Amino acid sequence: MFRKVLIANRGEIALRVLRACKELGIETVAVHSTADTDAMHVRLADESVCIGPPAAAESYLNIPSIVAACEITGADAVHPGYGFLSENARFAEILEAHRIAFIGPTAEQIRVMGDKIEAKRTAKALGLPVVPGSDGAVTSVREMTAIAAELGYPVLIKASAGGGGKGMTVAKSEAELVGAAARARAEAKASFGNDDVYLEKYLDTPRHIEIQVLGDGRGNAVALGERDCSLQRRQQKVWEEERSTALNEAKRRAIYATCASAMQKMRYRGAGTIEFLYDNGEFYFIEMNTRLQVEHPVTEMITRFDLVHAQLRIASGGDIDIAQDDIRYEGHAIECRINAEHPETFIPSPGTITHYHPPGGLGVRVDSAVYHGYRIPPYYDSLIGKLIVHGNNRVECLMRLRRALDEFVVDGVNSTLPLFRKLIHHPDIANGTYDIHWLENYLSAEREKEA
Repeated sequence: MFRKVLIANRGEIALRVLRACKELGIETVAVHSTADTDAMHVRLADESVCIGPPAAAESYLNIPSIVAACEITGADAVHPGYGFLSENARFAEILEAHRIAFIGPTAEQIRVMGDKIEAKRTAKALGLPVVPGSDGAVTSVREMTAIAAELGYPVLIKASAGGGGKGMTVAKSEAELVGAAARARAEAKASFGNDDVYLEKYLDTPRHIEIQVLGDGRGNAVALGERDCSLQRRQQKVWEEERSTALNEAKRRAIYATCASAMQKMRYRGAGTIEFLYDNGEFYFIEMNTRLQVEHPVTEMITRFDLVHAQLRIASGGDIDIAQDDIRYEGHAIECRINAEHPETFIPSPGTITHYHPPGGLGVRVDSAVYHGYRIPPYYDSLIGKLIVHGNNRVECLMRLRRALDEFVVDGVNSTLPLFRKLIHHPDIANGTYDIHWLENYLSAEREKEA
């Protein structure tokens, strides 16, 4: 096991990793920007190193500064959390060159799955079902028009290097195709420095279902259940739950086996998530995230399996200490992402938290790094924390979530708590009858009511 781990991240995920390290007797190093000097993970770490000014490009994305912090402190491994450098293949390579372990997949696995076109080719070769679409990047209008006509409208234009919903547009007809492609290319270039795009068949009312996987890099891999992430705003997940109301046991077992087999063939190392659209009883691969997900606590709640502990063990040369047939799923879990944003306009709301009271009780978990008097900086994402609730079944889970949301107090900044307090009472949420467009349609209808 590692002696000292540097946590190359901030906020609740840095604190989550820090706690796991402490439970395993591993010393911790927190890196931080000048804006995060008073952050909770900085206060609790064994050592801390300031790596730059507030701008992420000059601090949390500054690879030389992070490597220097490792050398100064003697850290023998880096946990990247999620976001920032977590899926940066070059970062993983540089660490390995300095004989510092990267707690995650190999650089090549990150690189392959980070390119959406190559990821789709690889997924198909590994036996994963894929969305019908172009075989690679589409460069000419003529080629794009021909492929779209073959697929049938509407079509989805996606950035090859995309993520987080950026570089993604829908064309409902040939007349819209050229303009939609131009918008996708421009956003992709601005966000990722790469304007390659490809086409996929647009699915009208799918669910977004992802499978948590874990591999040891030596051909052993398991699937740890599914998460339904269909409640989204602008392709950003808002609410995640496990298990999905859209699946039966036969469908679950089949997709778990398919994903575990694919990771075994790939000799995948560490934690990862294979994301699918699910429509009319069929799964369609859309991407793989080669890192820990924001919503990983949902899986931990129903499996009682610590994913960060597993990441640390595997990266230090250990095995997966659970077999597929030994995994047990207990009850139901839901996660709500509570952001410092206006609950209707979603405008970020940085500022000082004047009163903070997280909910508690049986089956309630709050992953957050904020505290009374903490100032949410304007430079990073606006996540206040994640509320995760577990129940013996979905009905109990929803009732517990309702109670927990009523207890949760965040004053001094706007938050999305009021939105979740509305959603929890909606019949479609209670029945689990929603798709990836449901939340956008709901928000649009609410705005029309107020107009």
